[in-house]
Amino acid sequence: MTASSPDYLEGGCACGEIRYRLRMPPMFVHCCHCQDCQRQTGSAFVLNAITETDRIELLRGNPEPVAVPTDSGRSHDIYRCPVCRVALWSDYGKRPNLRFLRVGTLDDAAAVQPDVHIFTRSKVPWVRLPENARAFDIYYDMKAEWPPESLKRREAILRPGK
Repeated sequence: MTASSPDYLEGGCACGEIRYRLRMPPMFVHCCHCQDCQRQTGSAFVLNAITETDRIELLRGNPEPVAVPTDSGRSHDIYRCPVCRVALWSDYGKRPNLRFLRVGTLDDAAAVQPDVHIFTRSKVPWVRLPENARAFDIYYDMKAEWPPESLKRREAILRPGK
């Protein structure tokens, strides 16, 4: 989130059935250019704000998980509005405490900017990355890229028994 952002952001689906509040800034934000994301969103890339599941407060409705196949073979559940079917967030790899929230579903999507661009090897050629963007052909070294506080938050939710 930017310095001028409120302490939380709200968002929801297109029809209004689902409303949520992101209760704190995300740990990290990916702009993913992989072909799975292109296919699943029908777009050139997806913006995912990585956050703890319990930091997404449902204000109204209950998104439904939809299992989708991926090129990697790893499981991927996309949580969608049961009415308009808009994708709100994903669970990559059955990690119930971690969500990849679709930035475009925020009421103020401009308040969240990507920290990195990943899988740029499959980026469509007409997309131009911002000057000085942190971009990676595939993925990156998380310890080198993530802020220390975000790494602590991620470690806390992925510990065994969580």
